[in-house]
Amino acid sequence: MPIDARLTAVAAAGSQPLAHYLAGVGSGAHGAPDLIVVPVQGAESAGIDAFLGAPAAEVITRCEATGNAGDLAKVVVGLGGGTCPLMFLGLGDGSPRAMQKAGAAVGRRVTRGRCLLTSAVFGRPDEAVQAFLVGLLLGSYRFSLAAGQATAEPGEVRLLMADPDDHPAVLEWGTTIATAVAMARDLTNMPSGRKTPAWLAGQAREVAARGGLGVRTWEAGELAAHGFGGLLAVGSGSAQPPCLIELSYQPPHPDAHVVLAGKGITFDSGGLSLKPNGGMKLMKTDMAGGAVVIAVMSALARLGVRSRVTGLVAAAENMPSGSALRPGDVIAHYGGRTTEVLNTDAEGRLVLADALAYADAVLQPDVMIDIATLTGAVRVALGTQIAALFASDDQVAAGLLAAARASGDALWRMPLVEDYRGALDSPVADLANISRVSGTRAGSIDAALFLREFTGGRPWAHLDIAGAARSASDDGENTRGATGFGTRVLLRWLAGETP
Repeated sequence: MPIDARLTAVAAAGSQPLAHYLAGVGSGAHGAPDLIVVPVQGAESAGIDAFLGAPAAEVITRCEATGNAGDLAKVVVGLGGGTCPLMFLGLGDGSPRAMQKAGAAVGRRVTRGRCLLTSAVFGRPDEAVQAFLVGLLLGSYRFSLAAGQATAEPGEVRLLMADPDDHPAVLEWGTTIATAVAMARDLTNMPSGRKTPAWLAGQAREVAARGGLGVRTWEAGELAAHGFGGLLAVGSGSAQPPCLIELSYQPPHPDAHVVLAGKGITFDSGGLSLKPNGGMKLMKTDMAGGAVVIAVMSALARLGVRSRVTGLVAAAENMPSGSALRPGDVIAHYGGRTTEVLNTDAEGRLVLADALAYADAVLQPDVMIDIATLTGAVRVALGTQIAALFASDDQVAAGLLAAARASGDALWRMPLVEDYRGALDSPVADLANISRVSGTRAGSIDAALFLREFTGGRPWAHLDIAGAARSASDDGENTRGATGFGTRVLLRWLAGETP
């Protein structure tokens, strides 16, 4: 994974571990780091005045260290016969969200092979420490296919604490969460020239082998034999056949069965309802929901999740050709329900419909959750920082919203407006894949109502991450490109309380 930070716990005895460590550097007991990071809050009592050459409070004032979350102010400290840069880091109000932003600011300072030393973060509540570590690791994330990048060693970040055994569970938790998010980003950032449905299935098999998961890939012939008409129709225009990826996690004595279904459109041209060139540039990321499902499945065993979880990724490439799905076609989904296709660029709901119908009829879970970059309308409504949550069950919705607040993946619950459902009626099929009503429509609600038709009335939630799955720039713990949005909230919801 292209996380450029390798965490190392470093012990420094006494009530002022940073001062103790720096004294060891000055005496030659151990080498100096390339950079020291000290939170503004608590710097006055860290015992580092002698190394700064003036009281810490005065230095903080003179270098205009604000203390706002993620703000950095640089000074230089004397160590033995030399100097070392030191940055005062703002932690804001110390909330998990602020700590995550602060950690990301440190992570961005990591370069491969470089050693940073962070101090005084520990001793805070475990939730805040975990948020800092996740932010630090994700802030260091870099994706590149340039020659040599894949084999370069990550930079070292030494985490200074009085006793490295104080936070082993939190360190493990934070690393596991960040690694899963990085996996989702890796899969999503991969160019579509490599990322075919078959390639994605291969990645899932590797995850299953490492994580002790069951895995099955439904190839095109099996899909046809079992009536997965949505997947087959969407993939019919491509030279790359579609597939359904099924991952299974089975702990001893599970307390529930959850199905996660992810949209896995490895490239979306729009099909015959062709997107303009500008609209295609980001479409290698249209399988972000499927990437999240694979990433979540990879971390379940390490987090000790007690529920049985099945992950479904409906993978296809939506391309125009002489064999492509046409506007006006009627397709039959798994289980027999039919859809009139009015727009081939509303394809994600067609493949997810198959996955949800299969889950309902065969897997019979207690809860179903789907996640997808489904509609441009949700980006208009909520922007790029928040994803939409639709749910048929208030308890499931409340649990996901609570997990979102704790994890840093922001969700906003949207309504399933019953009055809008009639606009999806079709004169030639059970329903249409977009609204038949002309004029302005609530596109994200229409899509959610369409998907609900295939859930069999089971408790169900739908996460539309079309805005939040991608970042146009480095922002907080997100780096430009895929964000892995949804991984943290689903893992938090499935695992319950953090250590």
